Amino acid sequence: MNNVFEVFWRFLLLGCISFGGPAAHLGYFQRTFVQRLKWLDDESYARLISLSQFLPGPGSSQVGFALGLRRAGLWGGVAAFMGFTLPSFTLLYFLATSNLDDSANAMLAGVMHGLKLLAVVVVADATLSMFKSFCQDKVSMGIALLTAVALLLVPQLWVQIAVLALAALAGAFCGKPNSQHKPKTSQPLSSGAFKLWPLLVFCGLLAGLPWLSGFSSWGSMFAAFYQSGSLVFGGGHVVLPLLQHTVGDAMSTDRFLMGYAAAQAVPGPMFTMATFLGAEMSAAHPLLAALLATLAIFLPGFLLLLSLQGVWESLAAQPRVAGAAWGINAAVVGLLGAALYQPVFTSAVFGATDMALVMLGFFALRVLKVPIVWLVLGFVALGLVLF
Repeated sequence: MNNVFEVFWRFLLLGCISFGGPAAHLGYFQRTFVQRLKWLDDESYARLISLSQFLPGPGSSQVGFALGLRRAGLWGGVAAFMGFTLPSFTLLYFLATSNLDDSANAMLAGVMHGLKLLAVVVVADATLSMFKSFCQDKVSMGIALLTAVALLLVPQLWVQIAVLALAALAGAFCGKPNSQHKPKTSQPLSSGAFKLWPLLVFCGLLAGLPWLSGFSSWGSMFAAFYQSGSLVFGGGHVVLPLLQHTVGDAMSTDRFLMGYAAAQAVPGPMFTMATFLGAEMSAAHPLLAALLATLAIFLPGFLLLLSLQGVWESLAAQPRVAGAAWGINAAVVGLLGAALYQPVFTSAVFGATDMALVMLGFFALRVLKVPIVWLVLGFVALGLVLF
């Protein structure tokens, strides 16, 4: 239980400051759990990222759930999800059920702008660290570069999946993973067992919920959000059209777009837009509806990850698969590099002052080793001053 509590409060702290979307979240996770706490090494962390890219659901939240699983078992995964999601859940529920005046909105915008600038710093640091770990020869550097170029030129989900698949093939036949590599973490790898029951639960809910939804409005809401979480690959912005179809005429377009903008602005996973939509769809019981919608949209991705994580890690011990993982690791560096520009950089840096602050922040984090908590406080203050 001590490990479970540790997982919860560490993810709770990250949930309060993780602005900038999935790429920024992965940067925060990498700095906290790989570099500082050493719960796992860079190679194991990259494998978790690559698995999350091939599963439906919120990628960064799935990685967080997997980190909790490794640290403290199933309850650790639950604790990671609850801690990381609670801040954004609270903010979006508050927004859906209250009206803020203009001065409060201005202050909130200032804080968010400062923390988005910090997200640029963190993602840049994580990208550089992973580049040093996984791009040590011309082939891996080329894979990372081509991945970044492809995603910058054609930022589509199918391109992301295609380049990861091609990187895996290139690594399987051309890669040279380091056979002398020793894990740097005290955490053991997963046992390698494929868990059948989460996959059965996932399939059973996907098939059965539409039929059960006819008996209750609550069942109908849960089924709609569960289906959205089951069918979205890439997470984030990709979930928008499905959620818009889910709510239908239950709310105005203006309120829907307000929730979408707020989900991008608050820290934590963007899938907590379901919190806002759930509360809006049930004025009589907003908290219950928000909880139900949030659980439903996250559940499919977590069930699939719980089922496949062990076998994914054990497969990486096979030579061909190890080579494929080597290629995917290099591609993940390119993926983070592309995400560093779009959406992290483009949504935060709007002028020379912003760029100067990012450069100073990167120097403070990378060279001076300033603790992240002091950088958070500093960028919050700067955001308020700038606005």
